[in-house]
Amino acid sequence: MSYVVLARKYRPRNFTEMVGQGHVVQALSNALTTQRLHHAYLFTGTRGVGKTTVSRILAKSLNCLGADGQGGITAEPCGVCQACTDIDSGRFVDYTELDAASNRGVDEVQALLEQAVYKPVQGRFKVFMIDEVHMLTNTAFNAMLKTLEEPPEYLKFVLATTDPQKVPVTVLSRCLQFNLRPMAPETVLEHLQQVLQAENVPSEVQALRLVSRAARGSMRDALSLTDQAIAFGGGQLQEATVRQMLGAVDRSYVLRLIDSLARSDGATVVDTIDTLRLNGLNAASTLEEMTSVLQHMAVLQAVPGRVDASEHEDPDAAEIIRLARTLPADETQLLYSLCLHGRGELGLAPDEYAALTMVLLRLLAFKPSAAASSRLAEKKTLNFPPSALPAGPVTSPQVCSLPERALPAPQAPARPTAVAPVAVVVAVQARAAEPAAPSSTPAPERNAPPPAVPQDEGPPWEESVQTSRRVVAIPVRDAGEPGRLDQLRVRDAVEPPAVQAAPVTSAEGDFWFDAIMQLVRAETIGALVRELALQSQLVARDAGQWVLRVERETLNQANARERLSVALQTLGHEVRLAVEIGTVNDSPALRVAAEAARRQREAEAHILGDPFVQTMMRDFGGKIVPGSIKPLAD
Repeated sequence: MSYVVLARKYRPRNFTEMVGQGHVVQALSNALTTQRLHHAYLFTGTRGVGKTTVSRILAKSLNCLGADGQGGITAEPCGVCQACTDIDSGRFVDYTELDAASNRGVDEVQALLEQAVYKPVQGRFKVFMIDEVHMLTNTAFNAMLKTLEEPPEYLKFVLATTDPQKVPVTVLSRCLQFNLRPMAPETVLEHLQQVLQAENVPSEVQALRLVSRAARGSMRDALSLTDQAIAFGGGQLQEATVRQMLGAVDRSYVLRLIDSLARSDGATVVDTIDTLRLNGLNAASTLEEMTSVLQHMAVLQAVPGRVDASEHEDPDAAEIIRLARTLPADETQLLYSLCLHGRGELGLAPDEYAALTMVLLRLLAFKPSAAASSRLAEKKTLNFPPSALPAGPVTSPQVCSLPERALPAPQAPARPTAVAPVAVVVAVQARAAEPAAPSSTPAPERNAPPPAVPQDEGPPWEESVQTSRRVVAIPVRDAGEPGRLDQLRVRDAVEPPAVQAAPVTSAEGDFWFDAIMQLVRAETIGALVRELALQSQLVARDAGQWVLRVERETLNQANARERLSVALQTLGHEVRLAVEIGTVNDSPALRVAAEAARRQREAEAHILGDPFVQTMMRDFGGKIVPGSIKPLAD
């Protein structure tokens, strides 16, 4: 007797044997029980989930005669009457299956519809089953529309497709649609255990788990792979032989790779990939298995203590839980994204193992390194132009440049008592080599000529405000308190909107600016850590602790503070950082922005003052495109 493959031998014969499609079974069973029958059904879903099987069971339910020959329409066909056995064997005259992939023309459809005028010969209903209906031509669809909408009472249409998007909406609107879902690996595993138990084939749970994952939701694929595994393993299913047959990567390699990436151990990553190459294991399977493990890790990190029932029997569950506690959640998400998109890069590289190495080592370029220097090797370039970063320390007097009209007039009313007074002294802007000397003389009139200020001296952002405006000397600690500087800022139209107000410079700000610029140039910090450093103001340096101030609560994260503390250790500062929320008026970002604005104004002034440009604009009506002038890098 010829051998019958498992996929055909264990094809469900009734609704109770259907696996993983409870929503479809319930709807059809209730419809058959109450005899609320539609004239056309459309079953959609991926390959091997039971579309044809459901169609045959539905045909048997409509035509079943019962074991005694007196049965009627039922949700539980007997399986022993003439109609049931003929449908199972494919010789029931009133059940017609048409493969639309090979019979897709209008002639084949018309030949099928010509049979609709004749009543059933043997059963109660004629059932026309059209498989892969989306392959029909538009003319064929149009030919069947009228019959599909109003068929004879003894005719039922059953359509099946793996791509419902290609079915015309005129057909979809005439059908009762059911979507058969891909089956979960746990459902496939449970069914395979029952099949192999009935076949008396010894098997290992881990081997069946590999087959259920490789099936990708298709029960037919799972049974076909099981047939192949039985032949490959000599009548039994063992994990080693099934893994070898599928070319699947042992999860121990995957766990080793993730553990090495968590420890920033690039050498172990490369050695493990070389081992995969020597064993001939597939690079795509490696990334696929890594995404599966990382998905479980991400779930454990987002929902601590969440373990699926299937994971209790997984011997790698304990190691996955340990890695979920070791690898930070953001790095888990980053590695998952790299592995997911890295599968598409394997075919672009001349060597898939070289591509696999690059995909995994890419994480080390975006995460802190475990080297003794604690250098954060995040290779993201700073968004500021290189010329905007001063090469050396920037010295400036502790003054805040404000417009004249921002100064309080002598006859101005007193401040509210709820606000503490601030000592404000008016002084003329001094040279960079000289400190800002307080002066008790009143402010000069607004139309007075501005004092001459050398262009080659002073901090770069003081050059941007070398006008007749006055400067206000404010102590660093007082200037940084929330709410006080806001009373002094007056953003009037004294200067163009593109000109930003200069930051309030201080000795603490100079020190913090120099330190952060060293870290930025050395590429020791990046991403959120760099944003925290650039947007913060150093308020105080106490023994063992520095106090920073930021304006946004989102920057105040423990992970970013710790990484910034580690980066400062490379400069010899063993300190702990504390962050408070308040108004920031002297941060590295403000200083760099002021320097960039100054260079932009100089570039625009240079172009507008060029004699050739002036001639072109005067004689030929030339115009400068806004935004087209950019300062050159040093």
